[in-house]
Amino acid sequence: MSWFKRVSEGITTKTKEKKATPDGLWDKCPRCKTITPHKDLVEARYVCPSCDYHYKISSKEYFEIFFDDNKFKELDANLISDDPLHFTDTKPYTARIEESIRKSGLKDAVRTAHGKSNGRKIVIACMDFGFIGGSMGSVVGEKIARAIDFARENKMPLIIISKSGGARMMEAAFSLMQMAKTSAKLALLDKEGIPYISLLTDPTTGGITASFAMLGDFNIAEPEALIGFAGPRVIKETIGKDLPKGFQSSEFLLEHGFVDLIVHRNILKDKISLLLSMIWDQ
Repeated sequence: MSWFKRVSEGITTKTKEKKATPDGLWDKCPRCKTITPHKDLVEARYVCPSCDYHYKISSKEYFEIFFDDNKFKELDANLISDDPLHFTDTKPYTARIEESIRKSGLKDAVRTAHGKSNGRKIVIACMDFGFIGGSMGSVVGEKIARAIDFARENKMPLIIISKSGGARMMEAAFSLMQMAKTSAKLALLDKEGIPYISLLTDPTTGGITASFAMLGDFNIAEPEALIGFAGPRVIKETIGKDLPKGFQSSEFLLEHGFVDLIVHRNILKDKISLLLSMIWDQ
């Protein structure tokens, strides 16, 4: 039995498109409170010109960054989540899915696509925090697994961009199974010698960190991203000790060997191209 389903021909989903930005619209930096014209922020890849704060962005913006001329072919775009457990908390899981589709314009919390980046064919899986906190349910795991298979079959390097609160509790064990599935698929990719680069963005937590996010040939992070498994309060209560300042930041993890590089968003595309040129000659 499949725990995901395709959108049937009789169902249509409205895609939420961003309207043109009106003249005079400004954005306020969450960190330094600097006010920046929206068009300037877009040109700066959503990085604050005053303090270098990296705004949280979606798969739309990451695809614009990586794919040449923003040209790509999306994979498995019509997969949407089912409700295998008939889960209900304050509202039914099915209602949460429908609400997230309506608000985000997405079908689930990851988009996968292939195209060219600096002339090199690549496959990208990019998570979206705006869909139920970027949580990994069966569809997320399935789409990532299929993207890995596509990369392996077509001999293309793979990039996974993580942004997630962890496993999707509404699917319970079915969600946790995706950790093993995606990790096993990456082992097959590694066996073929095909590169996988993991990009950790803010936040990368829970079952994502415990599976595919930390399995890259290179694990790179954006500046000041929150990266960890459990939250600091839970860890503190478990070990009964105060935690080092910023211990779940990109910078702390780089210092302690958990990530290989911290890369500014404005040079991500060129840096990853350089890394691939070092380890992949096809």
